[in-house]
Amino acid sequence: MGYFSKAQNISDFQKDFQLNIQPTTNPIVLDGILDEPVWKIATLANNFTKKYPNNIGAPKQATEVLMTYDDKNIYFAFKVFAKEEQIIKSLKRDLGYEGSDGVAIILDPLSQKTNGFIFALTSKNVQSEDELTTNTEEKLSYSWDTKWNSTTKMYAGYWIAEIAIPLKSLRYNDKQPFWGINFLRGDLQTNEYSCWTKVPPIFKSYDLGYMGILNWPNAPPKSSLNKILLPYITGNATTDDENKKSLQNNGNIGFDAKLTLNSSLNLDVTVNPDFSQVEVDQQVTNLTRFNIFLPEKRTFFLENADLFSSLGNYFISPFYSRTIGLDKQGNTIPILLGARISGNLNASTRIGMMNIQTSAKGSYSPENFTAFTIQKRFWQRSLFKTYFLNRENFISAAELAKNPMDRYGRNAGMTLELANSEGTKKAEISYHQSMKPTINTKDAFFEASVARTIKNWRIFGQMGNVGKNYYTDMGYVQRIDNYDALRDTTIRVGYKDAYANITKKLFINNGKIGRVEFSLEELVVFNADNSFSENENTLKIKTEYRNSSGLTFTFTNSNLNLLYPTKPGDGIPLPSGNYKYNQFELMYNSDMRKMFSWNSKLTLGQYYNGNITGVGAGIIWRNQPHLTLSLHGEIDKIQLPKIYGNNNLILIAPKLEYNFNTKLFWTTFVQFNTQTNNFNINSRLQYRYKPMSDFFLVYTDNYYTDPMLKNKNRALIFKFNYWFNL
Repeated sequence: MGYFSKAQNISDFQKDFQLNIQPTTNPIVLDGILDEPVWKIATLANNFTKKYPNNIGAPKQATEVLMTYDDKNIYFAFKVFAKEEQIIKSLKRDLGYEGSDGVAIILDPLSQKTNGFIFALTSKNVQSEDELTTNTEEKLSYSWDTKWNSTTKMYAGYWIAEIAIPLKSLRYNDKQPFWGINFLRGDLQTNEYSCWTKVPPIFKSYDLGYMGILNWPNAPPKSSLNKILLPYITGNATTDDENKKSLQNNGNIGFDAKLTLNSSLNLDVTVNPDFSQVEVDQQVTNLTRFNIFLPEKRTFFLENADLFSSLGNYFISPFYSRTIGLDKQGNTIPILLGARISGNLNASTRIGMMNIQTSAKGSYSPENFTAFTIQKRFWQRSLFKTYFLNRENFISAAELAKNPMDRYGRNAGMTLELANSEGTKKAEISYHQSMKPTINTKDAFFEASVARTIKNWRIFGQMGNVGKNYYTDMGYVQRIDNYDALRDTTIRVGYKDAYANITKKLFINNGKIGRVEFSLEELVVFNADNSFSENENTLKIKTEYRNSSGLTFTFTNSNLNLLYPTKPGDGIPLPSGNYKYNQFELMYNSDMRKMFSWNSKLTLGQYYNGNITGVGAGIIWRNQPHLTLSLHGEIDKIQLPKIYGNNNLILIAPKLEYNFNTKLFWTTFVQFNTQTNNFNINSRLQYRYKPMSDFFLVYTDNYYTDPMLKNKNRALIFKFNYWFNL
C-alpha cells in the first residue's frame, strides 16, 4: 500500500511539509554511529527555518534528521552541524534544551492539533520530555515523565544524536496512517533557534497548529498498553522549635501507578504520596496589595495540569492545585489517596477527572477534592469546555455551627473558545458559578475576550465581572480579598475589569539587535457599584540582542482609589483615598551563553504618596556542564511621609548546583527574605541509579530573620523510589 499523502485533515500548510517513514527489520544500536542499512535509505528532513531571534534568512548551521521504526520503537537520527564547543547549562534531566545546544522532536500522533509530545535532547545526552496541548504555556514544565533511550556522539564539525521512543509511551490510533511532526534545533553558538516547518514568529516553536505530516506506509504498529508502578520509601528526622516539638523520627511508604486505558486515555493513582524531594519555592518580593500565587511543583499535579489550570485566567483560577494538601499557611496536610483519569475519549473530546482525599492534621479536618472537566474540540482550533469542582470538608458539628460556609465549596462553569485554523483570530466567552452554604447572590464570574494577530502585531482585549460572593475553595481570585490594615480584617469586594494589550514585534536583519518588542497595556477596574477603583497603564520596550543579552524598559502609570487603609511602611496605615503615582523599571541581562553572566534591575518612582527605590542584581558562573553558582539579591526601599514610616525589603538567594554526571546531582539553595521573615537552607542530593528511579537525600533548615537566626524547624529526609514497567 502507498503512503497517505492525500489523507483527510491535512491542511494546505502541511502539504509542503511531509515525510514518509520506512520500517526496519534490522536492530538499531544507539551508539551515535549511523551504520545501520536503513539510515542510507531513510527520508531526510532538512532545510530548517530560522525562528529566533528573527525569521529572516536560513540558520547559519544546518540540521538533518532521519527516522525509521520497528514493532517496538520509533527511531530518529539527528546530524547537527556545529563548528565550536557545545554550550550545556546542566546535566540535570527535565530542564529542556532552551539555553543549551540541543534538538527536540514534536509529535502529534492523533494529528488533531490539540495534543502532542515533545522529546528534547542536549548534545550531552540530557533528556527532557513533556506533553503539549493548545493550552501549553510559553515555558514548558517538563513534568510529564516516560522512559526513552538516546545517545550522542561528537565529531569534527557536527554531532550525532540517536533516539528510540517506545511506541507504548505514546497515545495514538493504530488505524490512523499519519501523525503530526516537527523538529526543533537550539544553536547557542549562533544564538539561533530553528524549526523544520515554518512556524510564524508570533507563535511558539512547538505550536501544534504548524506541524508537518509523518506518513506511515500502512499504519503504525499496534502498541501494547503502558503500565507503570513507582513505589517509594522515606525516612526523616525533624525538629520543630516554632511549635516546641523535639527531635522526632519516622518513615513512610506509598506508590504512584500509571495505566494506559486505551490508545489515548490514562489512569493515574497515588497512595500516600510524598513530595519531600520537590524543590523549594523561589521567593519573590511582593509590592502589591494582593497575594502572589506561586507555581505548582508537585509532579502528581503537573501532568495534564492544563485541563484544570486553563479554566480561568491569570488573575482568577477556579482550580489551583496548591489548595490541595496544604493549609492556608502553606503547611503540609497528608494526602491519603488520589486518582486521575485524563486524555482523549475520541479524536475531538478530551476529559479530566480527579479525586483526592486528605487526612486530618491537628485541628485541620479531612477534606475531599473532586474535579471534572470535559473539553470538546470543533473545527480545527475552537473549543468548548465545561467543569465541576467540589471541596467537601468533614468538620465537626461544633466547628460547622461556628462557620457553616466551611462545609463545602463548589464551582462549575463553561467556556467557548473560537479560533480560525491559523490561530490568528480568537474570541472567548465564559461563565463561572460558585456554590457555598448560605450564599445565593453575587456568586458568579463572567468573562469575555478577543485576540487578533496580524503579521507581527497582536491585539488582545478582555473584560470581566466578579461578584463579591464568588468563592474558589479549590482556586483563587487575586483581587477580591482586600485587607483593612486599620481593623486587621479582610473585606470581600466584587469588581468589574477591562484589560487591553497591543504588542508589536520588530525583527531586524543586520546589526547587533535581533528584535525589539513594543507593548502597551491598560487595566481599568470598577467596584461592583460602578464606582472607580483602579487604572493602570504600562509601556514596555524589550530589546533582544543577537548575543542573547537583553534590555527591557517599563513605565507604569497608576491611579488608585484605595478602599481600605494599607500599611506598606512601618508607621501608621495609609488612609483610604485616591493615589496617583508613576514608576520606571530598567532591566538588563548580559550574554547568557558565557561562563559568567549577570543581570540587573533598577526601579525608581513614586509609591502611593511616597517614593520607592529598588535595586536587584544577579550573577551566574558556570564551569560547564558540572558546576553552576548563582547569586540573586534585591533591596526595595520604601519612603513615605513621616507618620506612615519607611520599609526596607531585602531578598538574598544564592544557589549552588553541581552535576557529577547525568545520574548524580547536588543542589543547595539559600533564601533570606525579610518580607516573609524567613531564612531557608535547602540542600538536595539526587542519585538516578536507573532510568526514572531515584534516591534523594534532603536537608532543610528554617530560621527567622527577626529575631535574627532564631531557628523555626529543620529536617533530614531520604526518599527511595523505583520505576517498574509492568
